[in-house]
Amino acid sequence: MAKSPCPISKTHFIEKSEPIKLVINGQELVADKKEFSTGSFGWFFNGKISVAVDGKPLSVQVGLNLTVVGSKDAER
Repeated sequence: MAKSPCPISKTHFIEKSEPIKLVINGQELVADKKEFSTGSFGWFFNGKISVAVDGKPLSVQVGLNLTVVGSKDAER
């Protein structure tokens, strides 16, 4: 399968991207922009939220990467 080219450079992404608001189970979270150790870039969230099951609150760990497709090979 052919790779998809990234239409933005890493520098442009870092300068212009904004945090992304996410809602999981009614709770608003904010994923911040990040350059990953692989060289790709995108957004990242890591934290805990509460989810109720049968009326009992459970603490749930969330780890979320939103990686821009093709960003590993994007212009710097």
